Amino acid sequence: MASESRTTAVPPEMANFVVGLIGMGDMGKMYARRLSDAGWRIMACDKEDKYEGLVDEFAQNSNVQILRNGHLVSRASNYIIYSVEAASIGRVVAQFGPSTRLGAIVGGQTSCKDPEIKAFEEHLPSDVDIVSCHSLHGPGVDPAGQPLVLIKHRASDESLAKVEAVFRCLKSKVVHLTAREHDRITADTQAVTHAAFLSMGKAWHATTQFPWEGARYVGGIENVKINLMLRIYAQKWHVYAGLAILNPEAHKQINQFARSTTELYYLMLEGRHDELRDRVYAAKEKVFGAEGSPKWATKPLLQEAVLCQFTLGGSKAQPPSAANSKKPNNHLSLLAMVDCWSALGIVPFDHMICSTPLFRLWLGVTEHLFRTPGLLDECIRVGVDDNTFRRDDLQFTIAACGWAECVSLRQFDTWRERFEVTQRFFEDRFEAAKEVGNAMIKAVLASSEE
Repeated sequence: MASESRTTAVPPEMANFVVGLIGMGDMGKMYARRLSDAGWRIMACDKEDKYEGLVDEFAQNSNVQILRNGHLVSRASNYIIYSVEAASIGRVVAQFGPSTRLGAIVGGQTSCKDPEIKAFEEHLPSDVDIVSCHSLHGPGVDPAGQPLVLIKHRASDESLAKVEAVFRCLKSKVVHLTAREHDRITADTQAVTHAAFLSMGKAWHATTQFPWEGARYVGGIENVKINLMLRIYAQKWHVYAGLAILNPEAHKQINQFARSTTELYYLMLEGRHDELRDRVYAAKEKVFGAEGSPKWATKPLLQEAVLCQFTLGGSKAQPPSAANSKKPNNHLSLLAMVDCWSALGIVPFDHMICSTPLFRLWLGVTEHLFRTPGLLDECIRVGVDDNTFRRDDLQFTIAACGWAECVSLRQFDTWRERFEVTQRFFEDRFEAAKEVGNAMIKAVLASSEE
């Protein structure tokens, strides 16, 4: 059956079409495996010191040929995909771009298209078409049904059709955007979301706690916070650094998130209940609409009951008891997220077609908090009157400001150091979190389709 699928997935007129991959990190390898399984011939490379290891890794895959460098891949391939760190795209394209095959198509899989497109325009021959791409999910997520952005920047309709044929085997939802639209939407749906989870990890690291082991972080919203924080820190640092630092649209959003977090925390700390409530409810109406508006007639993105099924201690949560009952929380991270969206005029529901699984989960629990009667008022009360989470909120605020400063100064090395020290703190828990996180995402996506 495998040989049948390989011969039928590739259109007859593209039987000799070769896909080149420059960069064999996690996403590059995912593309190599998925496309080769569908019958496409792949030529791939990474840094030369990884050549022998990649040859051994793909030795049993006759459709994948590992080459020593990007010059060889560029000369032999019809569609070359640069799957490298966003911070390195200019240097790598400058090195291998001039070797691009006459009449080939070139694209990139970076999360920020502004430096990628500039590199292509500067270093690729004029006879090369540019059709870029971006799978809006991690390498461990099944691409079926997930957004795949295609950017026809400098290309014929024929070249775009060939690229669409290559990616058809992923069964993703194809979204056509310009490079600028891509960067704005990815900033809207990812930059602040990532900043929130990165800040949570730093806060829990600073207070030396594994939140799933205590009695304070219990319940569906807490499950999302913990599992997706671990999911982000289990990835490579550059995945998030490139999006935040190189995307101009992301700068103002991450800065606003830090500002929103700080100002809301001050209101809580100073006991200004009425001012806090007025600000939170104004943001609620701006982002989610007034109660009774058409937005409130739509089905919520998810039910908290679905999320309560998954904890890091096992695939199913324990029945409620005095020991593990849900504790009231001010959910500063969620309040700051909506305040940030409100301040910037972002309506996150407008970008659902380009949303990542992580963003859908985060937006879903945020919507749940703001649309569940009494829950938002409880958060405001806890923020002002209850000191249970005060220490954690202080560290969260410090962390959010730290990430914002790192982004504004464009400090890749500092970002990496901040990320990796916290990554090491949590790394023993990543494998269990990955299994639970994948099950959670699958259940949430399934429930949203019902």
